[in-house]
Amino acid sequence: MTRQLLLAFEHQAASGIEDFMPAPCNREALAWLHRWPDWPGPALVVHGPPGCGKSHLARIWAAQAGAGQLDGAALPSLAEVAPPRAGVLDPGEPVADEVALLQLYNRLREQGGHLLLTARRPVAAWAIRLPDLASRLRAAPAVAIGAPDDALLAALLVKLFGDRQLAVSEDVIGYLIRHMERSFAAARAVVAALDRHSLQDQRPVTVALARAVLEPQDASAK
Repeated sequence: MTRQLLLAFEHQAASGIEDFMPAPCNREALAWLHRWPDWPGPALVVHGPPGCGKSHLARIWAAQAGAGQLDGAALPSLAEVAPPRAGVLDPGEPVADEVALLQLYNRLREQGGHLLLTARRPVAAWAIRLPDLASRLRAAPAVAIGAPDDALLAALLVKLFGDRQLAVSEDVIGYLIRHMERSFAAARAVVAALDRHSLQDQRPVTVALARAVLEPQDASAK
């Protein structure tokens, strides 16, 4: 008999440090956050693919540093008020107002403050027109979050099913790891699709259902 992984969590995003899943692909990024406030400069850039945990890390650091969540579209208003000693721009790309971001960077540097920016791409790939801003951000420490390994992908799938209060077997997790696209975004999309089909068909999430969901995707990709 297949052992069931019975998971009973509310379907909501967890944002605490205890909910983060350390793995080789994110270990360096997590180490940089723990290193604060001993960063070599006022800014840190964390970049990686969609769904890799950038925002989760940003929330962890914001709680640790007492950082405010900054609105990239409202940065010009900071010219009239004092910026926080620590701030998060999630996402930090694209840069809506380069002059305002440069002013914020300079003021944080003068005050010994810090800024965490998240992005899908490294700063070198950003379309920054202002040379001074480009040079500062490109000189800032940057850390990438890579693709998940088998252990992290399995843990992520278990958590995502648990968030939706779905009981799945180890066989289902193993099948998905072997056949799905190996990315954070794909894991979320597959779990959402299986949840939807399970509800529609009034059937549990089984290997057969996983195969039925994934095979059309494989055929369309060829």
